[in-house]
Amino acid sequence: MKRAARLDESSNIIPRVLLAALVAVAAVALRAEDVVDREIEAWRPGMMDIHQISTGRGNAGLYIFPDGTTLLVDAGELERKTPKHTPDRPDGSHPGGEWIVRYICHALRHNPKPALDYALLTHFHEDHMGGFTNTMPLSHSGTYQLTGITWVGEKLRIGKLLDRGWPDYNYPAPMESAFIKNYRAFVKWQADNNSVKPERFVPGRNDQVVLCREPKKYPQFEFQNVGMNGEIWTGQGTATEHRIPSLDTLPRKQWPDENVFSISFRLRYGGFRFFNGGDQPGIRPNKPDWYDIETPVAKVVGPVDAAILDHHGYVDTMNEFFVSTLRARVWTISVWDAHHPTPGVWERLYSEKLYPGPRDVFATDVHPQAREDIKGIDRMASGHGHIVLRVSPGGGEYRVVIVDDTSESHRVTKIFGPFKSKM
Repeated sequence: MKRAARLDESSNIIPRVLLAALVAVAAVALRAEDVVDREIEAWRPGMMDIHQISTGRGNAGLYIFPDGTTLLVDAGELERKTPKHTPDRPDGSHPGGEWIVRYICHALRHNPKPALDYALLTHFHEDHMGGFTNTMPLSHSGTYQLTGITWVGEKLRIGKLLDRGWPDYNYPAPMESAFIKNYRAFVKWQADNNSVKPERFVPGRNDQVVLCREPKKYPQFEFQNVGMNGEIWTGQGTATEHRIPSLDTLPRKQWPDENVFSISFRLRYGGFRFFNGGDQPGIRPNKPDWYDIETPVAKVVGPVDAAILDHHGYVDTMNEFFVSTLRARVWTISVWDAHHPTPGVWERLYSEKLYPGPRDVFATDVHPQAREDIKGIDRMASGHGHIVLRVSPGGGEYRVVIVDDTSESHRVTKIFGPFKSKM
């Protein structure tokens, strides 16, 4: 009888081992483990993906939230290139807007009808929304031309469209640039004929961008509106304060430029935090203190796990207080210009005096001139490719996956992490 009992116990080992193996495999599958030299794994429920798309034409960021809700942040397309810009990615055979659409459709291949629940423009510059020339193709309606965000909206359904100017587009003055007029014609036609819902972004709110599919399943997710048009969330409820004085009190030459008006927001998923501030400035020599948008924004955003550099890491951004307050483990740069980032910004990013501990910098496409100008740029974790932040279910950890941008293979070239979320 004792021998039989021992045999029964030993026979139960195999089912237990198999069960443990199955659990391990399921956990790996849920995280969508990527492998170098293979196609990036598809998004899966519970994960959160943040893609910085490399086109060589401007900013474009695709966000896939834990329940599958989608958000596009910017869709830039410079209308002309110079030697100071990196090559078009993957190549020049399609406009930038078309490459963005093709990338989005692949990233959303889990959905038989890929679409965007939200699109958001951080501000009105061509490298964030699309430029304009008379040679650009017309929309099927014939009412606007296709470039950047208008190309994306022509090919993919957009649910809600957020920007800083709707509905009148008159702050700080009526917007008469050709590329903005083209965008306004797009917004009007899409709202009138295609059920797109345009809205002005409202600082302080956390209910303007929400989960659309299974919100109750992911209560640990939050999209917090932080700033826009110089109006910045105080960190208390929905209260805000105005950073920019009344324009009636300022000479015209002291009016702020477009970057000062940039939209900013913070994402939270479990313990993971992410920040995007558009092209908001933080350093302006010989300018009033209110030109510094980074400092008051940093005070309410606090520490994050990852962030995209303000204004591509240009000379007027990433001030010491901002860098030391956000103290990101991962910094990403959407870059294609010889002057992005600048040496001073680079030094601040890696300064142990500003904050201790490891940090990594990832860029979509560093220009050769920047590689020559910046001492120590060889410390950059990756300087070329699509950048994908993959946050594991629950938000406890995340990885950085670099994807080839020289073709549409979507091949993984590098993987970093996992990193533990801070909160």
